[in-house]
Amino acid sequence: MQKTAIIIGATGLVGEEVLKCLLVDDDFSLVKNFVRKTIDIQNSKVEQHIVDFNLIEKYSDLIKGDVMFCCLGTTIKTAGSKEEFVKVDHTYVFKFAQLAKRNGVEKFVLISSLGADKNSSNFYLKVKGNIESDLVRLKFKNLIIVRPSMLLGKRKEFRLGELIGKKIMKALSFMFIGKLKKYKAIEASIVAKAMIMLSKNELAEVAIFENERLLKLGK
Repeated sequence: MQKTAIIIGATGLVGEEVLKCLLVDDDFSLVKNFVRKTIDIQNSKVEQHIVDFNLIEKYSDLIKGDVMFCCLGTTIKTAGSKEEFVKVDHTYVFKFAQLAKRNGVEKFVLISSLGADKNSSNFYLKVKGNIESDLVRLKFKNLIIVRPSMLLGKRKEFRLGELIGKKIMKALSFMFIGKLKKYKAIEASIVAKAMIMLSKNELAEVAIFENERLLKLGK
């Protein structure tokens, strides 16, 4: 039986790859794409919804399907403040998840971050840890959390610090073996493939996949 996928964050690095993969995956007949601005994409499988993320409840009847892929995320610099960062990486994510759960969506796949921890002293990792913890409380049949290391791929927005970091990580990739493998940079396309593959399996109620396992799964 073909499934319906719901995706938020399809304009981001991983989200764009997830959308591409879903469009050529025969296990999915419909992809509901929730975006703030129109994406120029011509495909009969895509049902695109332009929504105001501050008024998500208005679109609750549309948030129905078999699995939701959450690739929503930003940086404090892009968001403009810590408050706006929390709104994107926590508030929007949790509201979508609440509505999905209410509408009977059984599986929720979240891209988080290596080191996510609600008790972390690092603000970014603390926010990531908090959203993971709050999603657990919703009790989806399957909550799948992926925690990649630094993401490789071509972003639409320019991030100088990240670009430098990627070059360094690539140059030193031979060093990331053994216990250090969890820190090895990972292609966004590999993360996307792993997320979709995991969504098709019957896993524990909460299943967390760190970077090392994603590297193996997405190849």
